[in-house]
Formats: sequence, C-alpha cells, structure tokens
Amino acid sequence: MDTTLQIIAAVLAVPLAALGLRSLLPPGQMADAVGLSPNGVPGLSEVRSVLGGLLAGSAALIVVGVVATEPVWFLAVAVLMGVAILGRLISLAVDGFDRTVVPPLVIEIGVAAVMIAAAGVID
Repeated sequence: MDTTLQIIAAVLAVPLAALGLRSLLPPGQMADAVGLSPNGVPGLSEVRSVLGGLLAGSAALIVVGVVATEPVWFLAVAVLMGVAILGRLISLAVDGFDRTVVPPLVIEIGVAAVMIAAAGVID
C-alpha cells in the first residue's frame, strides 16, 4: 500500500469522524447545516443513524484499512461515497440545481477517488 495514500486516507478519516459525531451528538445542528428539518424524534433519529452512520462509519472503515493495511476497507468507503454521489446526481437531475450541493458533491468525489487510489485499484 502506498504510504502517501495511506496517510491521506488517515487524514480524511478525521473530518469524516468529526462530521459523523456532529450528526450523532447534536443532530439538530447538523440537520440545519445541511438543510434538513427533522420532525421530532423520528427525524432526529434519521439524522443520527443515516447521516451520522454514513460519516462515522466511513471514518471507522478508513481507520480499519489503515491499521490493518487491508486496502479492501477503502473500497467499502468508495462504494458508500459512490452511492452518496449517485443520490446527489439524481437530485440534481430531478430536483434541480442548487449551488450549495456542489461542495459536498466535490468532497464525496474526492474521498471516493482517494479511497479507490489507496486501495490500489488505480495506479
């Protein structure tokens, strides 16, 4: 495994973990930050489980991949990011364009690309 890509992957785990924790612990603030309006306990639960789970889970998978030096864990993160990218692209096509969705889309594409490269799929 390329050491530079392993370091970059490890560094990417930090903001993903931070965003995941932000979604898990004060979900209302994260919901506001991404334009969600959670409706009561079920809505807050969704922010915690889906958004927090995706982000914190991705960070955990990266850490496992770095510690175990098993690049397949990076592919798992790439798949998760790929599905998020697909969701954003469908939203852009169906719901219309809003410039606020571009930065997270670019970040997700970047994370997926780094994970694919770190897994050694692209040399």
